[in-house]
Amino acid sequence: MKKFLAALLGAAAIAAGAWFALPLWPAVIPQDGLNVSVRQGSSLARLANDLDRANVAPAWVVQAVARIRGSARRLRAGEYLFEQPQTVADVLAAIEAGNARQLAVTVIEGSRLTDVYALLVKQSTATDGVATFAPGSLPARATLPEALRSDVRELEGYLFPDTYFVAPGSSASSLLRLMHKRMREELARAWELRSPDTPLKSPYEALILASIIEKETGREADRPLVGSVFVNRLRVGMRLQTDPTVIYGLGEQFDGNLRKVDLQTDTPYNTYTRNGLPPTPISLPGRASLRAAVAPPVSDFLYFVARGDGTSEFSRNLAEHNRAVAKYQLGK
Repeated sequence: MKKFLAALLGAAAIAAGAWFALPLWPAVIPQDGLNVSVRQGSSLARLANDLDRANVAPAWVVQAVARIRGSARRLRAGEYLFEQPQTVADVLAAIEAGNARQLAVTVIEGSRLTDVYALLVKQSTATDGVATFAPGSLPARATLPEALRSDVRELEGYLFPDTYFVAPGSSASSLLRLMHKRMREELARAWELRSPDTPLKSPYEALILASIIEKETGREADRPLVGSVFVNRLRVGMRLQTDPTVIYGLGEQFDGNLRKVDLQTDTPYNTYTRNGLPPTPISLPGRASLRAAVAPPVSDFLYFVARGDGTSEFSRNLAEHNRAVAKYQLGK
């Protein structure tokens, strides 16, 4: 009898040890990694069967480890990427924590709304079996204000350029709403910091000017002085005479070569033929351009020209400007 009880207790101890050792069961992960999709409302049984079919671990092991951990009600939806080595407990812990795979969506400063749409359309197509955005989640341009729940009718310029991280299969509309919210917040912060004597009458005018500054220079250090040139011109009633607005007004007609006739042809965006700001932004400005628009440094510059190395030469009068053009543009 004693031997039987000893054997029984031994077997129980072994079983208990095996039970508590189950979380250390190795998950079989392919050398190039494993994608695991957990859908909203998905059950533990379904996850266990999916992992079993993928030869990661037997379904009963997944279920047993989940019970030990109390994971059944804590699984979070998402697209998860696992790499070697992992245990079954590691896999479940990641899904409990919601450490889902994130994909980067980068919208560069100076992009246009059409550029953003082209990017989102491209990333709505599956790559390696995974699409960044769910099919049908990108709203049509005509319905964009409604999709973004915005009172802004013209959304050019009203999306903040940045790198955003989203879960695969997420909603393109949700990302656009986030970008729109970010821009409204950044614009509001910039407007609060505006110079007391700014000639700009509203945050929207600040957004328009910032979008021009963004297109005029790719060098962040030059943006404040570029902003001062345009603000000085607005103060004295000079036309802005900036090529990027003309190019924007040409739309699809622009072939990469800006001609003299283009500068002389009147459009709402031709700042050579019209006074003041164009009717809308022409790009998505970043934070530096927003600040340069509302609070540029005090200067008496009215002109600038590209030096050809990414920097700009600033001038106070037309004579200085003509000399700079001759030096840097005409090579004289």
